[in-house]
Amino acid sequence: MELVDSHCHLDFADFDGEVPDLLARARAAGVTRMVTICTRLRHEPRVRALAEAHPGVFYAAGTHPMSAAEEPLATLDELIALTKHPKFVGIGETGLDYHYTADSAAIQATSLRIHIQAAQETGLPLIIHARDADDDMARILGEGMKIKPYTCVMHCFSSGEGLARAALEMGFYLSMSGIATFPKSGALRDIFAAAPMNRILLETDSPYLAPIPHRGKRNEPAYTAFTAKTGAQIFGVTEAEFAAVTTANFDRLFTRAAAPAKAA
Repeated sequence: MELVDSHCHLDFADFDGEVPDLLARARAAGVTRMVTICTRLRHEPRVRALAEAHPGVFYAAGTHPMSAAEEPLATLDELIALTKHPKFVGIGETGLDYHYTADSAAIQATSLRIHIQAAQETGLPLIIHARDADDDMARILGEGMKIKPYTCVMHCFSSGEGLARAALEMGFYLSMSGIATFPKSGALRDIFAAAPMNRILLETDSPYLAPIPHRGKRNEPAYTAFTAKTGAQIFGVTEAEFAAVTTANFDRLFTRAAAPAKAA
């Protein structure tokens, strides 16, 4: 059974000195590939180095919305230049977060639009972080789609039904994290159950959001398997079937990570 962790943060201090062991545990759990995400462009060299050093590890980069007011505004040329690396597979994460950083909504939106342009120009998928900003998120993503189509994953999806529906109508993917395993996440599980299974990805967002039975502890890519178990229950299929479908979905969206994986 092959699993893919489509979103993790291997460069975070939580994993210092542990990456080889972390990857060994992931492989033992069936997680053969992962995308490690750079959230501040000044950290891109160290994230790139992780992808270069480890087979099966790919990377993406962008400016996280919660950092948009603190970091230099990314330029379209800067983002496009990063995509020249063969293991660079996606644009972001970017998006809107009004939970803690609503005061920077305007700069978040500006940054998001630049990242959308980069996805449009390069053909690489956009990686979206959305929190407490459903209406603006759907509007800005839709405006971009009208200008030029692009592909996208709603990372760690935990927003409302309306944003889920809007994203799916635009052909986007919803990524399932450990949140889906939490006892009080019934409404979120219903949103996933109403979506086509061929639009679902798996992720950990590690070191955050560890699934049951590790909730409250540090998350890691190996724990993708626990979320996959919940996903299989949501869709009424076997774990092997759910793993196969979500891995195929990943390959279809993150095309750069699909073909080299066999050689890696």
